Amino acid sequence: MTRKLFGTDGVRGTANSYPMTAEMALKLGAAAGRFFRRDGSTAHRVVIGKDTRLSGYMLENALTAGLTSTGMNVLLLGPVPTPAVGFLTRSMRADLGVMISASHNPHHDNGIKFFGPDGFKLSDAAEIEIEAMVEADIALAPPEDIGRAKRIDDAVGRYQEFVKTTFPGGLRLDGLKVVIDCANGAAYKAAPEVLWELGAEVIPVGVSPNGKNINQRCGSTYTQTAAEAVVAHGAHVGISLDGDADRVMILDETGRVADGDQIMALLAGRWADEGRLQGGTLVATVMSNLGLERFMTGRGLRLERTSVGDRYVVEAMRRGGFNLGGEQSGHIVMTDYATTGDGLIAGLQFLAEMARSGLAASALVRQFETVPQMLKNVRYAPGLEPLKAAGVKAVIAAKEAEIKGKGRILIRKSGTEPLIRVMAECEDEAMLRCVVDEIVSAVQAAV
Repeated sequence: MTRKLFGTDGVRGTANSYPMTAEMALKLGAAAGRFFRRDGSTAHRVVIGKDTRLSGYMLENALTAGLTSTGMNVLLLGPVPTPAVGFLTRSMRADLGVMISASHNPHHDNGIKFFGPDGFKLSDAAEIEIEAMVEADIALAPPEDIGRAKRIDDAVGRYQEFVKTTFPGGLRLDGLKVVIDCANGAAYKAAPEVLWELGAEVIPVGVSPNGKNINQRCGSTYTQTAAEAVVAHGAHVGISLDGDADRVMILDETGRVADGDQIMALLAGRWADEGRLQGGTLVATVMSNLGLERFMTGRGLRLERTSVGDRYVVEAMRRGGFNLGGEQSGHIVMTDYATTGDGLIAGLQFLAEMARSGLAASALVRQFETVPQMLKNVRYAPGLEPLKAAGVKAVIAAKEAEIKGKGRILIRKSGTEPLIRVMAECEDEAMLRCVVDEIVSAVQAAV
């Protein structure tokens, strides 16, 4: 059975439209509650966090209704980063964690992500079972077993204290001027306070959420705002998070951006030197640059690639016993610390390297030379299958033959938006542009 509701990162869509309606959130809550109460025992609990989207109120209430209807006791965390939900699910001995967020998407989208009692995102198999329960009649709890809901007022503080424990003892950020862009999202309180408490001079950006400005001209997908702040304030470094703070981009003192590949290379090299890179392996997705693979090979280390999606990175890490992985988009997963990507912890690891080495950010953000890479997105109407069109297949086959031995092509459907992503890498930039543009043109003709 294939998943219909769930994509690569939970259920996602436009708020107040299928599947992101209050009705569906209620059904998902009831199904998830029943899934985690199959043993028939009592005293089950679930934690629910959210980012700063206006629709979060609606979905939080609907999920709470669905979960309590099956006997789950709900602990409401309020606006917290996604990794905080993973941490607090374990810390509070919950059976289930839920994060209401559409991550880097605009405010009119939202999503629902589930975490198991171990703090890790649910497997494909578990999501398929929950989907099946949504479509069936869900057994509700008898009146005397209906769950309760309680708001946890210090959830952000608990997460902040945990995050500080991941920063190396004996180091402080005194003397460092840091721009932190919170994307008007879930980390708008937690991130600036953690940096200040560790000694940094903090210039906060994107810390005035109003329900509609999350990721709007700020955050990890729009680094210009943070870059301008770094230059204007003479900051030593910038940290740019996305709306739910599970992604990060680093900016050096000139405003130049280091993506997830460069951050992973820095950490992998450092951890290998310290003998703490498990299996001498970094796990990344098929989207990561060929330059990262060459960097790892040159260090006598290994890069293992997975499908796109931080959940698949984490699954490969757990199977192989590896402790570092992530995505070019800025998900950095360090299972020594967290069960999912954590932008703030990754940012702190970069700052620790600055403090330890005494080097400027510009000396750390370029760990390897990237192979020229181009990514273009083509939006399509729901229900269409442009990659199945004969004309599109023919063009892709021709371009793969043309670039063979000189680079690679990766074409896929986004798991979170109705987009076809066309990516290619090639040392010959003219060929790169031609290959991508011709495939994009073919896809556009099919939509």
